[in-house]
Formats: sequence, C-alpha cells, structure tokens
Amino acid sequence: MRIIVTGGAGFIGSALVRYLVSQVGADVLCIDKLTYAGNLASLKAIENKPNYRFLKADICDRAAMTDAIETFRPNHIMHLAAESHVDRSINAAGDFIETNIQGTFVLLEAARHYYATLSGEEKEAFRFLHVSTDEVYGSLGEDGLFLETTPYDPSSPYSASKAASDHLAIAWQRTYGLPVVVSNCSNNYGPYHFPEKLIPLNILNALEGKPLPVYGDGSNIRDWLYVDDHARALHLIASKGRIGEKYNVGGRNERRNIDVVQKICATLDSAFPDRPPHERLITFVADRPGHDHRYAIDATKLETELGWKAEETFESGIVRTVEWYLANEWWWEPLRGGVYSGERLGVLKKA
Repeated sequence: MRIIVTGGAGFIGSALVRYLVSQVGADVLCIDKLTYAGNLASLKAIENKPNYRFLKADICDRAAMTDAIETFRPNHIMHLAAESHVDRSINAAGDFIETNIQGTFVLLEAARHYYATLSGEEKEAFRFLHVSTDEVYGSLGEDGLFLETTPYDPSSPYSASKAASDHLAIAWQRTYGLPVVVSNCSNNYGPYHFPEKLIPLNILNALEGKPLPVYGDGSNIRDWLYVDDHARALHLIASKGRIGEKYNVGGRNERRNIDVVQKICATLDSAFPDRPPHERLITFVADRPGHDHRYAIDATKLETELGWKAEETFESGIVRTVEWYLANEWWWEPLRGGVYSGERLGVLKKA
C-alpha cells in the first residue's frame, strides 16, 4: 500500500503518518509546506524507517503535486494539508482561502489526471480522502448532534474555507468520477499538538505559572477526539469507506471549555502536589468573534458501517496528553520559545 499524506508534519497528519508507517506498514510519502504548524520533529520516531519519505512542497504548486503523485504512484491520497486555526483565520483569511480552497482544487486536479492513467487493480484500489472538520456545520443548540446530512452553516473564515473544499471534493467525485471519500472530525487533542490550541496552550501556561485564558464564560462545548483514535479512523475510511460518502468522526466526549481547563489543572495538581492549585490561574477573556456555542458529532455511521470505535475516553486521554507534555519538553520548548509564545490571536482590529 502506497499512501500520500498531505499536511503530514502537522498535528493530525503526523499522528496519521506515524500510524501508517509503524502499525500499518504502508509506504508513505509525507508532503508538507512546513509553515509554522508543520514540524518535522513530530516525525522523529519514524524518520529513518525505510517505508517513509518526506517532500517539502506546497499543495498549491500544481507541478510539484503532479510530479509527486505520478512518481510515487499512490493507492491512496489522504489530504489533510490546511490552514486550521480559527483565531488566525480572523486576521489572515486570505491564507485560508489560498491553501484550503485553491490548494484542494490543485490537488484534486492532479489526482484526477493521475487516476485517468490507471487501470485494473490500481484503478480499483485508488481513493482520495478529503479530511475536514465538524466546524463546517456551524453551531448546535443545547440538543442534537451533527449528522453527515446536517446542512453546512460555517461561521468563521476557517470553517467557510473548509466547507468550500468539502464541496469541491464531492463535486469532483460526482462530475469526474474521482473516487473521493470525505471525513469530518470533532476537536482533536493529544501529543504533538501545536501550542496555540486550547489544551496544549493551557498545559504549558499552567506549567509556567501564566494565566489560563478561557473565552467568554467558558460554556462553549466541544466533542473531544484523541488524535490516535482519529488516525485509525482515517485509515479505515480511506480503505473501506464508500465512494462519494461522508463519515463523521467524533469521540462522544462533550465537554465545556471551562471543564477541560479545570481537568488540566486537576491533572497537573496531581503531578505537582507541592504547588498552589493551578485553577487559580484561570482567566476569563473576551470571547472570540463568531464563536460557535456547541459542536457534537454523531459517529454512528462510522461505527456501524466500518466498525470503528474511539478507544480513549476524555479522562484517560487528557491524562496521557498532560503526561506527554511533561515528558517531552524537547519538542514543545523550541516552539514556545520561537514560533508561538502564547499570545492572544484572532482579536478584531479597529478599522
């Protein structure tokens, strides 16, 4: 099995690459532009494996994508490359439009032309998995879950750009017959998570005795998915998912943001019993513009059709995550010191 993973040096991408190389035994070509969120240190554990190789390239570069696909001759393309942080999209929407929409178009076209050259078993086996987010669905009320049939209602430049790329992927299947499958996941967490996101930001701030910022009143709810569970799901969807279908991936772990931060504090209190309670550091800050209130995924289709089930509960996963950050300062300290130091992002500037 030969698999191309775009965005493979990012958080979810690197977890997927590590899984495919180490546990599936696939030959993997990892493609990444290595922007601020791409980090080859996340792939250190498999960098010398004979079934792994890396290509630094931009998915918007049609020549580079065409050459990579035609040279490597993948059975699967798993497309994760994206600008992904909502707060950054508020102040730099153009980057999201370029990468998430134009980049997906370029990759779909390169894959379409490659697919047209295949025959027999190679053509039968080929799949293009487009990996997306539950944020395309907008905000839920107090009840209900996102289904694969939930209408799109994006609220941020990020989610709007991902919604557009989802539509492109499905259109390329319906119009050109490209064997596309789409996945939409809930909020991921776990090791190697870039420290601007809620969980790693608050772990590292707490370790350094800095304020733990919580937007609004902390009542916003997310459905948390451990990243290794997601990696397993993506391989399963690419291998066995039905062409033209969408599969929602969620951990069935709904938590308010304030509860997530308090759980981090309690876990660190156990690790450092001589310190003052970390919860004293919690600081409520002005809410994010367009902040969706609640996300929650119904993963029944994935669970019943393909037999996937999340293995980590939030309680077990958050402990594993905190312990990983405590044991792996070598990974996060260079990022914290030079790439992103914890400053607030996504604040609207006055005209």
